[in-house]
Amino acid sequence: MTEGLDVEVPSAEETAAERDAVVARVREHAGRLAYELARLQGGDYGRRTFRVEGGEWTLKYEAGDVDFLRFEGRSGLDVYVVSSKAKPDATELASAMKHYEDFVAAFAEYVDSLGGVLDDVPDEFPAVASTGEVAAERDRIVGRIEDAADRMASELHRVEPTDYGTFTATIDGTRWELKREEGRASYVRVGGEGGVYLVSQYSPPSPGDVRKYAPGFRGFVAAFNEEIAELSESLDGVEL
Repeated sequence: MTEGLDVEVPSAEETAAERDAVVARVREHAGRLAYELARLQGGDYGRRTFRVEGGEWTLKYEAGDVDFLRFEGRSGLDVYVVSSKAKPDATELASAMKHYEDFVAAFAEYVDSLGGVLDDVPDEFPAVASTGEVAAERDRIVGRIEDAADRMASELHRVEPTDYGTFTATIDGTRWELKREEGRASYVRVGGEGGVYLVSQYSPPSPGDVRKYAPGFRGFVAAFNEEIAELSESLDGVEL
């Protein structure tokens, strides 16, 4: 029952070492190709397939270095010559490497094909229009709205018992809201949740939004004035 157990187990060390040496040289060389490919295609990730007489080579790069190099032969051979996941079979590696020179030639042909591709691309462009005047007018109008909103917030703070509060009104079917903190306006929002902030602590509205909604601010102020007038009238009959 023990026959054959004394036979020496053959070592694959030499073949594995040769395989690893070939893969290391290919990784170094393909890494340079990957770097050049990344420069051409841009981005941190990418790939390109190169067809040769014996099949197809796919080079994938990541962060300017080779991620994998795959050979798919016409005979059905499919081997990752370079991969971070597994080392190739030595026999399959040998078969693939018969076509590696053709891969390098196809890569060089691809690079050469791009020579002069930008020759007719213009390098002079029209002057860029300034938004300074539009932005300044937007800021002027928003500043006026903010000043009025602060005055509204100050008046509300005088008559309301809390440091925080809101005033809302519906103008022509659109909800307007002023939120205050003490006597200052935190924001003026049009359109409810997800609406447009005409006054904000973070960023100004677009000129288009100002054009669309600024006229409606008059109605919002008028509604506020009516609210204050009603409060005043409610106290007219109080006598002490």
